Amino acid sequence: MHKELLWIFTQLPDDYIVLDTETTGLPDENGLPDIVTLGITVVRHREIAASVEFQIRPQKPISAEAQSIHGISNEQAAEFEPFDSQWQPIAEYLKDQLIVIHNASFDWPILLDYVDRYGLEMPRIQGVFCSQKAAIPWAQATGLLCSHRGPSLDTLTKALGIEDLRAKIGGTHGAGSDSLQSALVVEAIRDQQSESELSD
Repeated sequence: MHKELLWIFTQLPDDYIVLDTETTGLPDENGLPDIVTLGITVVRHREIAASVEFQIRPQKPISAEAQSIHGISNEQAAEFEPFDSQWQPIAEYLKDQLIVIHNASFDWPILLDYVDRYGLEMPRIQGVFCSQKAAIPWAQATGLLCSHRGPSLDTLTKALGIEDLRAKIGGTHGAGSDSLQSALVVEAIRDQQSESELSD
């Protein structure tokens, strides 16, 4: 029902990447949080081609709330490698790609802040697509729980009836698994729209 509201997802290319981060917390009076893990899932010809996660040593402490979400302690994060030493492989994944992010208004400014902070160079990209914002009209029309940011990844996973990767790891959030979950959601939405076109 209301699948026509998902039309914008059909405009995505068949090749793109999905990016997700887990952080030290939320933005506050001290600025943006630090990245603890960064996940990238590569989609080629609408199939999952690769999924990787980078563990990044934060400069700010991880809040208790953030630790309860992703399960990474300050002691564990202190053993991770710094961001700048891992930027080259990350940048290679981003280069010339459309980057899909579920809640792009959160993750993308944090990544840009890191690039600026370390004096690095962002590669040329095709653009950034927020799957959470794009799903708002459909979620609202079908009565799904929907915040001002849009439907959560968990909400869309359940509504679309696809595999719940978080459930397999006890509900913990992970940048690698969440980027993969987002890719599965995007492709399931595209399948919904394709079925709608076939039934017309």
